[in-house]
Amino acid sequence: MKRKLLFCAAILLAMSARAGLVKTVSSPDGRLVLNVHDENGKPMYDVLYDGQQMLEKSALGLKTNLADFTQELTVKTTRERTIDENYSVSRTKTSAVHYVANELTVCCEARNRQPMNIVFRVANNDVAFRYELPQRGERAAMLVNSEASAFKMPEQTKTFICPQASPMIGWMRTKPSYEEEYVFDGDMNVKSRYGCGYTFPCLFHQTVTTEKKVKKKTVKTEQDYWILISETGVNSQYCASHLSDYSTETGYTIAFPDQGENNGFGSATAQFGLPGATPWRTITVGNSLKPVVETTVMFDVVEPLYEAKEDYKPGKYTWSWIVWQDASVNFDDQKKYIDLARDMGAEYCLIDGLWDKQIGWDRMPELFSYAHAQGVTPLLWFNSNGGWNDAPQGAKQCMNTSIARKKTFAWLKQNGVKGIKVDFFGGDKQETIRLYEDILSDANEAGVQVIFHGCTLPRGWERMYPNYAASEAVLASENCVFNQHFCDMEATNGALHPFCRNTVGAMDWGGTFLNKRLNRGNNGGTVRKTTDIYELASAITIQASLLGLAVAPNNLTEQPDFEFDFLRTLPTAWDETRFVDGYPGKFCVLARRAADKWYVAGINGEEKARTMTLSLPMFAGQKVKYYVDEPRKEGEVVPQPLLKTIKVDKKGLAKVTIQPQGGIIICK
Repeated sequence: MKRKLLFCAAILLAMSARAGLVKTVSSPDGRLVLNVHDENGKPMYDVLYDGQQMLEKSALGLKTNLADFTQELTVKTTRERTIDENYSVSRTKTSAVHYVANELTVCCEARNRQPMNIVFRVANNDVAFRYELPQRGERAAMLVNSEASAFKMPEQTKTFICPQASPMIGWMRTKPSYEEEYVFDGDMNVKSRYGCGYTFPCLFHQTVTTEKKVKKKTVKTEQDYWILISETGVNSQYCASHLSDYSTETGYTIAFPDQGENNGFGSATAQFGLPGATPWRTITVGNSLKPVVETTVMFDVVEPLYEAKEDYKPGKYTWSWIVWQDASVNFDDQKKYIDLARDMGAEYCLIDGLWDKQIGWDRMPELFSYAHAQGVTPLLWFNSNGGWNDAPQGAKQCMNTSIARKKTFAWLKQNGVKGIKVDFFGGDKQETIRLYEDILSDANEAGVQVIFHGCTLPRGWERMYPNYAASEAVLASENCVFNQHFCDMEATNGALHPFCRNTVGAMDWGGTFLNKRLNRGNNGGTVRKTTDIYELASAITIQASLLGLAVAPNNLTEQPDFEFDFLRTLPTAWDETRFVDGYPGKFCVLARRAADKWYVAGINGEEKARTMTLSLPMFAGQKVKYYVDEPRKEGEVVPQPLLKTIKVDKKGLAKVTIQPQGGIIICK
């Protein structure tokens, strides 16, 4: 009798699945709802927040060499459980996370009876899903040829997205390197610049207008909704992905790397052994930007892949290249920047590319010893080069093979070098992701932290790899030196990335310029448009545990002492981050806490002053330091910075004005 009842239940489940809705799973607070559908054997899902459609019915599934899991699927059963766990993650925007989510696993079979499970996790404001592939029979090796996962938005949705570059273009054939310009408030139906889709993360904005009768009058109200789409948990067992161009029929879909990436070497698809799983696709949703800024979903669903060999220390680093450029990578100039790090309390100094030729391997230990004597830890730049680009800077051929890495890391360990910056990667293929992981793993054995440049987006790597520090993966501040356009856009871009690129992973921006002119003599080159307080505030709004500062030795005597007093004690790893106010590309105000000390930083991306009243309950009724800019006088390149004291009222409210392309900082 029991077997008969189970058989009947299975039939009823299959019938209901064929009818459409398979299952609904909600967030713990009930506001975020995900529905799973079976459309005649095609798996689909949709997402609602507060009853408002965020994602319309969107496709799911994989196409593999073992089975087609995008159609003719049979739902066999579903499983549900609650996840409630606490974990710590160091050197990022938060340190302690309480993760609570409801999990739904939908167990399917393809036409040939190959099994696949679709796992959904729904937390307050966050959805994550992935595909898990059990082993059935003798077949234990799988190729994933494509993924059908889609994200179909309502028609009125606007975009803040960055185009994926074509392979092997740009300077010395170094793209894609996630260094393209974003589209602000764009339309979904506009094709991407290169026709290759868009890099993660992708931010979307919906404004929903509702009408209701109030005293016989029709009153219209508008409500904003924000959606951030990305992926996490990408390691050597899969390729990295991005979004396709938008289709009115299917929406955005997961796109694999271009075959031309990595100079054509390696597969553009993914391969893993069974049982195995794909990375997680993540969706963050809210009726403000607060959930987007504060999300931890990229860490919630991953686990550490190995133990840290050392207690890796966060900190700030100086580097000559950002302003003084290639010629400065010589012995004497590097000593000046080591001295600068010492004098401004920076823990590290980065010695950039060409050191192998312009200083020489044999003389580097002498420079390292000098740094250690000043209480400064050296970081060292490397080219990733194997055969995937033509970038000429050295040191080369040190990171691309296991034998070369072991020799290099033994030398670094012997000389007390605690960090490296590795540049010029080849794309998002699984072959390249494996190189990232190999570098991180081998570096950990030597007690070395790693920053990546000319690279892909980090995808949960702060928790997965304990010696991972940051990635560029953005059109970073170094471009301000090369072209006035990027100086003109610096404030606008700075006001975008806390809501997009930087919210999902540490970002090596490299900024905090204090030169008025971005050249060695502070007398030529491009002109900085931002204020000093903007630049100081950006060291808070931009998050990376190893934080690059683009200061120069002359700044110590040209800027007010209070600016360097602030930088000397500024932390770079945070215990808590809160969204205060902002709009992508226009302005951003964040609060970050290290131990028991709060820092509030605001930056203005526009060319007009912005006055606002901030809610700062952490400072209610207290007198606080207030770093602010004077209004810019006629003909003045950079306005005068001020350090004042203000009183936050008992309700925690403070009225502030941020000058055009300027900033504010509030702290104790």
